[in-house]
Amino acid sequence: MHENDTLKLLRECDAGVKMGVSSINEVLPDVKSDEMRRCLTDCRNQHEILLSEIKTKLDENCDKGKEPAPAAKGMSWIKTNVKMALDDSDKTVADLITDGCNMGVKSLHRYLNQYSAADDVSKGFANRLITLEDNLAHQMRNYL
Repeated sequence: MHENDTLKLLRECDAGVKMGVSSINEVLPDVKSDEMRRCLTDCRNQHEILLSEIKTKLDENCDKGKEPAPAAKGMSWIKTNVKMALDDSDKTVADLITDGCNMGVKSLHRYLNQYSAADDVSKGFANRLITLEDNLAHQMRNYL
């Protein structure tokens, strides 16, 4: 059970980090504020560092990880592009990023509860990702 929960949590963290990087990359070209761009770029870089660490742990377990669900990724892309077409302001970017962060935090807490027998390293990855998402959502409040 322990190993199974560990791999399942690692896969969800892998998918979550990839979704976060993708979402940030999707909005970055539209960001007008240098400070907001720096904030998003820094967070993306931290996500990429975490992704590398998760990939190392997955490789140790001979696992390829998990891609974000195509439906979730597609819906995110549509929502982002429609909202940005209507209003390409930093306020809209902040709103989209905040929504994404909140959904990510909610999902990660659900996975931590669901895969409670996961090892401490995997739980640490999930908690680090939660912290990254919480902090980014907090930083985006200045632009809402």
